[in-house]
Amino acid sequence: MIKIAILGFGVVGSGTAEVLTENQKIIEERLGCEYSIKYILDLRDFPESPFADLVVRDFNVILNDPEVTVVAEMMGGSHPAYDFSKACLEAGKNVVTSNKEVVSNFGVELCEIARKNGVRYLFEASVGGGIPVIRPMLNDLASNKITKICGILNGTTNYILTKMRDEGASFADALGEAQRLGYAEANPSADVDGIDAARKIVILAALASGKLISPKSIHTEGISSISLLDTKVAEALGCSIKLIGQAHVSADGLCALVSPCMVPKHNPLSRIDDVFNGILIDANMVGEVMFYGPGAGKLPTASAVVADIIDVIAHMDSELKTINWEEAVPADLTDFDSFSCARVFIASEALSFADDVTVVKTAQLDEAFAYLTAPLTEAQANDISQTNKNSIISVFRAL
Repeated sequence: MIKIAILGFGVVGSGTAEVLTENQKIIEERLGCEYSIKYILDLRDFPESPFADLVVRDFNVILNDPEVTVVAEMMGGSHPAYDFSKACLEAGKNVVTSNKEVVSNFGVELCEIARKNGVRYLFEASVGGGIPVIRPMLNDLASNKITKICGILNGTTNYILTKMRDEGASFADALGEAQRLGYAEANPSADVDGIDAARKIVILAALASGKLISPKSIHTEGISSISLLDTKVAEALGCSIKLIGQAHVSADGLCALVSPCMVPKHNPLSRIDDVFNGILIDANMVGEVMFYGPGAGKLPTASAVVADIIDVIAHMDSELKTINWEEAVPADLTDFDSFSCARVFIASEALSFADDVTVVKTAQLDEAFAYLTAPLTEAQANDISQTNKNSIISVFRAL
């Protein structure tokens, strides 16, 4: 009998208990063994919950129980989630998590501790909610060199941008609706400022390159400055505005960033709306593959947590390859000023461009002029913005 402990009984933690219980028969049939939830760690009481009798407040009860071999951490935040995960791994317990903050900040250390102690640290649910993407990258794409990852990684911002585009809602009104529906927190900064997406893209970049970048060190923009004019320009240019996390892996190094982008309608990411996520991965042998599905939510995310639990239990007696990451150093990263992509300039008056800038498409609205250019480096785009600073309304990267 495998004994499982759950750390944190919030949305995902309670969902994990529900999935493990509701689908217990089918999971045990597939595993060929039985399991049970022995403890749930939380400071609160849940008298109405069917799991109320399993709740403990002292983490040491779990840590010091040799029967517990699998720990599922869904506490959120860095501390004490990191501290508890580290202690469990050092005690020879397998840990699975949905906590992208801990994985993106401490993943190198925790994977190494797991390796040294002959256990596993898995985090499928940390990116993409219920979308299987991490395990396919590690297994199904193992024969490929991944060169580019590009995705909608945050369901809250995608919902807001969809409302702005389809209903003409302002950013403030769309955010308020997202908060009323429970998609956004009372303090929505992690979502709307791009912090959540940054944590996720550095995890995906590390899976592709073996180098974990600090989320705080990558270029990160949010969506709070996007206006209805921007959405009108996007439509006029045949695009949708999406908050995009990107990672590029080349012989020159690794580059990762998060920013709003104009996504052409022919790109499948442009058609992913509401709270859904989509991730495009370019691999040198298979080509471009896409992962799509619910990027958040109680049961979708919990299903990914349970998938990791199943993986751990199924391979407890096997020697498996562990994740070996290194902390990225400046030499591993490309110069961000040299990052190149198409651009959209929105201005209050007509602009003229230097001969070395190719304008691919233009649009004129009552209140603005818009220009889609061929790829420009960050340095070139900044120069154009500075030269036309009295006319420029906004500038977007474009896919």
